[in-house]
Amino acid sequence: ATTRKPREGEVDAVDYHFVDKDAFAKMVVEGQMLEHATVFDNYYGSPRAPVEKVLAEGRDVLFDVDWQGAQQIRDSMKDDVVSVFILPPSVDALETRLRNRGLDDDATIRNRMDKAIAEMLHWPDYDYVLINADLDACESQLGSVLAAERLKRTRREEGLNTMFDRIKGV
Repeated sequence: ATTRKPREGEVDAVDYHFVDKDAFAKMVVEGQMLEHATVFDNYYGSPRAPVEKVLAEGRDVLFDVDWQGAQQIRDSMKDDVVSVFILPPSVDALETRLRNRGLDDDATIRNRMDKAIAEMLHWPDYDYVLINADLDACESQLGSVLAAERLKRTRREEGLNTMFDRIKGV
């Protein structure tokens, strides 16, 4: 959910849930947000209910949040979180990507670059760090992280214990 205005081509309830600041603040106060932050004078957050529904179905949820949001999610969900920081190949490459989007003026790009550099300083707080020099390779690495995390003993103990209890005749 966000309080910013939709960009050209964005659709409410598809790209984001676009809400006003009062509605967003109410969602925060009522505990409806799993995480939230203020970014460039707008509020962004992840509504709790749809996330919990998807997790209850046994599916994974992928978040694209800043370091503050990641910390809030880790604090809320403890052992269920695998954190991955995706870095650009260089600061220059990031600036080129922002300029090539053609969405922002120079002042906005400078502001975004300053925030991005401050954000990148938090990479040591994450479980995994990927460098997005090649989108396909980065996507493959992310898939490998998810596959490995699903196979962790701690995530499989309940099912394995049940299986071995049946084998032992318990």
